[in-house]
Order: sequence, then C-alpha cells, then structure tokens
Amino acid sequence: MPDDPTGPFADLAIVNCTALLGVTADRTTFAPGTTLEITGGRLTRIDPNPAQAPRAREVIDAQGMVAMPGLINTHCHAAMTFLRGAAEDVAVARWFNDYIWPMEVNVGERDVYLGTLVAIAEMIECGVTTFADHYFFMDQAAQAVADTGIRANLGSAFFSSQGPVGLAESVAFAERWQGKVDGRITTSIAPHAPYTVTDDDLRGAADAARRLGVKVHLHASEDLAQAKASVSSRGLTPIQVLHETGVLDAGTIIAHGNGIFDSDIPLLAATRDRVGVTHGPKGYFKFALGPLTPIASLRAAGVPVGYCTDGAASNNTLDILESMRITALSQKQVRDDATWFKSAMALEMAGPESAAVLGMRGQIGELTVGAKADVILVDVDGFHCQPLHDLAAALVYSIQPTDVRTTIVDGRVLMRDRQLLTINREALLDEFRQRAREITDRTHGRSIQDYTN
Repeated sequence: MPDDPTGPFADLAIVNCTALLGVTADRTTFAPGTTLEITGGRLTRIDPNPAQAPRAREVIDAQGMVAMPGLINTHCHAAMTFLRGAAEDVAVARWFNDYIWPMEVNVGERDVYLGTLVAIAEMIECGVTTFADHYFFMDQAAQAVADTGIRANLGSAFFSSQGPVGLAESVAFAERWQGKVDGRITTSIAPHAPYTVTDDDLRGAADAARRLGVKVHLHASEDLAQAKASVSSRGLTPIQVLHETGVLDAGTIIAHGNGIFDSDIPLLAATRDRVGVTHGPKGYFKFALGPLTPIASLRAAGVPVGYCTDGAASNNTLDILESMRITALSQKQVRDDATWFKSAMALEMAGPESAAVLGMRGQIGELTVGAKADVILVDVDGFHCQPLHDLAAALVYSIQPTDVRTTIVDGRVLMRDRQLLTINREALLDEFRQRAREITDRTHGRSIQDYTN
C-alpha cells in the first residue's frame, strides 16, 4: 500500500506488464510497461506510460508477463468432468446412447457441484474467467460459481421427454439466478436441441427468454448429418426451425453449427446482434464430424463466433488456448490459405467475438476502462516462446496453460503464481475421484434420452 493513507486508492494495480490493449481481425496492439488499475471490479485506469507509482491497496508486479483479457468458454457442460476419458474412440451415436446418457443417469445434485468445481479449477488454471454452461441440477453449478469467484452464464438443460416440467424448471432457474453474486452469474433458457425438444417447447423457451431478457442456449446443426436428417424428416434445417419458433429472434447461443447450410446464413445475419455460434474443433475431429463450422461465412455476415470446449467427456480438456490453436490451424487448412485466420483474428475471436456470443461485448473480452476486471497474466519467458519475434503468434501457437500465472475475475485474484486461492485442491479431488468410479457404472441398463438426430 502507498505510504500516503489519504487515498483515493485503487483496489488492485498491475504494473510493468505488456498489455494487449486492442485487437481486430488484422492487428493487435500491445503496450509494454503498462499499469492497470482496478476498482470495484472494473478497470478504472489503463496507462501505457505511467509517470508515477500507482495508488492501490494491492500491487502485482507483472514484469515479463502479458496482461490480456480473461478467456471465455462459450459452451460447455462443466460437470461432465466426471466422464473425462470414459467414452473414447466411438462414433457420436454410440457415444451418447451406449456411454454418456446411461452414465448420466447416475449423476445427482452433489455430483454436479463437485464436477463443476473441478471444471472451474481447470478453467481458472487455463486462464478462463467466464464460461457458458448447459447442464442439469444447475442450482449446484451456480453455487460452485458463487463459491469460487468465476463468472458464468448458466442454463438448466431440458428435453421435451420430461414433459412440461423441463421447460418450467429451466425458466425458473434462469429467473432465480439472473444477475446474482454481484452480477457474475447470468442465465439462459436451455433446451437441449431441436431434435430432442418440440417446437412448442422451443417457442416457450423463446418467449421466456424475451420476457427475462436472457438468451436461449442450445445445440443446433451440430453436424452435417444431423442437419440433413432434419431436412429429410421435416423439410427444415435446424436453423430454420429456430427461426420459425422465434428462438433466433429472442437471442441465441448456438452450440457448434458444423451443419449450418449456406441458406441458413441470411437467417443468422438478420439476428446477428443477438445470435452467436460456438466452435470447439477438437471434439469435432475426435468424432470425425466434418465439415467444420462455416466461420468465414458467419464472420462475413457479421455473426459472432466464439471458442468453446464442449464437455470434458468429448473434448478431454477445458482449455480455450487449445481450442484457439486448433481453430487457427484448421481454418487455414479448410480455406487452403496460409494467409487466412491470422493470429490477430484468433485473438479477436478469443476476446470481443466470444464476448459477443454471450451478449457481453464491451463488458468482458477486452482491456478497456469501464470493462469488468477479468484479467490474466501470461508468462512468455519460457523456452517454447523464445525469441519473441511475434507476440501475437506466441499467444496463439506457443503458449501453454501452465504459462497462465495469475487469473483475476471481477478484480479478485483467483489464482496467484499458479496457486488456486478459492478451491481446496486435495479435498475436492478426494471426493471427486470416489464418485467418478460410481458415476461411470452402466450396469443398470437405463438412459436419460435416446440419440436419433
């Protein structure tokens, strides 16, 4: 703390960092020697040329580190950490029907709390400061968010096979938690997908989302086969179903979108101010789900696309740095163009574009005065980053999760020098590992749903 006790003081100052202060598809702006000040959970001063020491209650010296916006995971099923590695090297239909949905029968409320805690711990260590979650027993997920200090958009998932209670509970959850824990929790209405939820329930979800001022978060056009099956069975693409039921108009987080047709793009473009698509290529490659999300067409239409991991059961990790790297590489391959998807574009998707998918552009995903103080400090001094000819390229292609040294959400330090401050690692893992053995039992012969597209 400064010697002069008269203030005013910032809550926290980060000094001597190289700050990522701006990013567009073609250009990144880094400012060495920058001071960031945080007060009341927001960035209140960004000074690339500080003339004097900051007046702050706490100071972090970030010499040799890059300060950048906290990463955003735009779609996951956090509590599925229990199922990491439990269903490998199988096609997507078998993955659901023979493994995941039979195992999820065993998942209870305490399990969702534990599984979400493990996911949050992993994400904090990977520099993720906000995640969008779509799962069950979401009051427990919300409690995990409240207890750990991270930021999240949460949706209580439902199938129409549950009857009217599914939609009702999803709406009630969204209403109950929207804006809670100092605004760190926002919510969505969370139908599973157009092939597991009726049009009437989709309309109900859209109506509720408009009434509450939240989004609808669901899977749609996850792969080409699924989209073609929709056209064959009902003459509509999944995106057209979302249009006709009012889901797009209400505002939507669309998970995956690998099966989005060219004819769907104008519908998405018409609602681009409130619709976004999530992209997590690692899982798509594991399931051989080509083609990939049409990122170029969506971006050209002004539709934001953000990175996601999906659940650890399919993606294995919750590492957005990995999702960014695979996206950058695969997009060059898809376009057969080494000049496409530059490092700046990769970082733009990680920040402002991912924020826009969640309807939070300008609030998170960028270091600007007034934005929420979600900041990570990344060590670029490792051998795998040297020499630093191109800092943006190093962040996209070289950085590892262990290079994230400090994670800050809402101005609160959640990890300092790789030490988690809000989660007891040993106690959590002891209980989590015991329950993982029980949850993966499939001898009961039951399932929560049937995957038929």
